[in-house]
Amino acid sequence: MVVQREWIPQSIDVSAPSMARTYDFLLGGAHNFAVDRDLAAHVERVMPDARSAARVNRAFLGRAVRFMTDRGIKQFLDIGSGIPTVANVHEVAQAVDPECRVVYVDKDPIAVAHSELMLADNDRATMVHADMRDPRSILDHPETRALLDFDQPVGVLMLMMLHWVPDSDDPWELVARYRDALAPGSHLAITHVTADGQDERLSEVTGLIQQSRSADQLTERPHDRVSALFGDFDLVEPGLVGCAAWRPTGRGDVSDSSAMNTVIYAGVGRKP
Repeated sequence: MVVQREWIPQSIDVSAPSMARTYDFLLGGAHNFAVDRDLAAHVERVMPDARSAARVNRAFLGRAVRFMTDRGIKQFLDIGSGIPTVANVHEVAQAVDPECRVVYVDKDPIAVAHSELMLADNDRATMVHADMRDPRSILDHPETRALLDFDQPVGVLMLMMLHWVPDSDDPWELVARYRDALAPGSHLAITHVTADGQDERLSEVTGLIQQSRSADQLTERPHDRVSALFGDFDLVEPGLVGCAAWRPTGRGDVSDSSAMNTVIYAGVGRKP
């Protein structure tokens, strides 16, 4: 119990699931509660391959970051970074170039607390506690400005985030505000859950989340609505595709379940 208390902020409501903590559990992490594991168990009863979808998304993160570093990006803004696990953005980017700088952003207190511990000795990476729905609180944050130069290209990641933003909050206008703040040559990576080509199991999972009392509610979107999030950015090849189909490099990038390879759209856009 003593160890557990070190990473549980006092303000946390442990009676309601968090999708950040549920995702952490699906990835094999330890920073989650019984209520998160219970929701994950319900999800896995409906969609037994859910863990592989989480893994495929995580593998895309590494490929997207390496793609950006190969094109000269040395600074990254990871919005909705979640609870740290293996192959985090700074680990991938700084393995290529130790000078790379990374700002993580999340609203989940546990994600923030654990990230701060992980980054305590890394002066080229930091954590900002903020909600992505308030771009200025992120873009103008002193920690962000200390590490990122928005006059130079930035790699922005919004992975498994925008499907938690309902249409009523206009995610297209929201993402546009981030795109407008970026210099030409910047890149934007997005992954987003879709019902395209999926069966009734995804609808059941959406219903489970609705019933769970989680503050996070899933909005699946079709290809054209996800593509619109990139605005006038040029989608790099192969465009907006199922997560596993975006420049896979090995078996670890692909699920044995065809549905889990396509339930998440993935794409990277470049600002002209």
